[in-house]
Amino acid sequence: MADEREQAERTGDSAPWLSVKDVLAQKSVPKARIRGWVAGKAGIGGIVFLIVRDGTGYLQVSAKKGVANPQVVEAMREVPRESVVWAQGIAREDKRAPRGVELVAEYFGVVSKAEPWPITKTAVKSASFLYDMRHLSIRGKKAVATMKIRAEVMGAAWDYFRDKGFTLISAPTFVQAAVEGGSTLFEVAYFGKKAYLSQSAQFYEEAALAGLEKVWICQPAFRAEKSRTAKHLTEFWMIEAERAFADQTANMQLQEELVAFVVDRVLENRENELATLGRKLLRPDLPLERITYDQLREAAGAKGISFEWGEDVPTEAETLVSLTRSAPFFVTDFPLSARSFYHMTYDDRPTVTKSADLIAPEGFGELATGGQRIAEYYPLLQRIKSQDLPTEAFSWYLDLRKFGMPYHSGFGMGVERVTRWVAGLKNIRSASLFPRTTTRVSP
Repeated sequence: MADEREQAERTGDSAPWLSVKDVLAQKSVPKARIRGWVAGKAGIGGIVFLIVRDGTGYLQVSAKKGVANPQVVEAMREVPRESVVWAQGIAREDKRAPRGVELVAEYFGVVSKAEPWPITKTAVKSASFLYDMRHLSIRGKKAVATMKIRAEVMGAAWDYFRDKGFTLISAPTFVQAAVEGGSTLFEVAYFGKKAYLSQSAQFYEEAALAGLEKVWICQPAFRAEKSRTAKHLTEFWMIEAERAFADQTANMQLQEELVAFVVDRVLENRENELATLGRKLLRPDLPLERITYDQLREAAGAKGISFEWGEDVPTEAETLVSLTRSAPFFVTDFPLSARSFYHMTYDDRPTVTKSADLIAPEGFGELATGGQRIAEYYPLLQRIKSQDLPTEAFSWYLDLRKFGMPYHSGFGMGVERVTRWVAGLKNIRSASLFPRTTTRVSP
């Protein structure tokens, strides 16, 4: 079969290739040439309709028997779904078309013919099958819409931190000291030594503060949590930020402004994708609501979900309170026993930390965790010892406090969790192109 360029040259037309987005924007194009994948096909009488998808959108292409070249009509009628095709013709407005524009084909060719599509209507009902076939199912409208929203979330974060004067850094994936806890570390052999996959870049961000003052990262994180909930992945992407001369109040303000910025960007640029997912997203008003750990515990207890003071908030309690909100909110003042060793406590409440979780509404749950860090050497050393942690493993982290460390704060925000909430997804797996869970490491 002749390749795409040779087929196109047979039309005798030197018109440039247009993206579907360009055709939809112009609405009327005398000579429109597009290429992409066949996402759908239908026939009514002597008319054949194709829905052609490229990376920018979907466009209806038609050919009518008795008007178009018979070879064009037949080729469009026979082409299998997901084949790669090209078409040229007149693009015109048509309210009956899915996006209000239709390309009436004068020329048509198949670049790569697909085999029969394995994802049938029956198979779509099986979530397990769809993830087994994830390399193919990601072509679906909802998967494409989700990935574009996810990209918008990440792009918005880049712009937000750049505008705030933060420097983007990267941190090691192989580490020896745990940030969140040893029980959720993936252990790996590292040239005869024991190492772990990073759970967070926080320690390295803190080290960078002395030179850069305000830093952030966007990179993968790994946690061996044996959880099969709708909000857990074993590999995910984290947006993390640390800032010198910023207390916990400033830290929460940074987070809520980031969330509002992300939502604004998605609403501005991804209206079609939100519609595809049936998601009605509202921009939250700032400042976001703040409730304390004690208030959440009391509210959950009144609804029959009780837990001891000092325990981390159970998922059931978090979800219950989240369901009563229509906008993200902070849960503040967590007990020290429910937080990592580096969190600063209040002078008059030594068992309560200057930390908070940012919780999404509608039952989506935690988006971010942050807090003010201990900035002095001896208090941090005492905390490490009091929790029976190996001092030598944190030697360089302690060193930072010996050579000029101001008060500072930071947070970590899960990209997939934010995407799940923004896009209104039932399960966090849908927010990852190829999700990794306790039971899935393929494809």
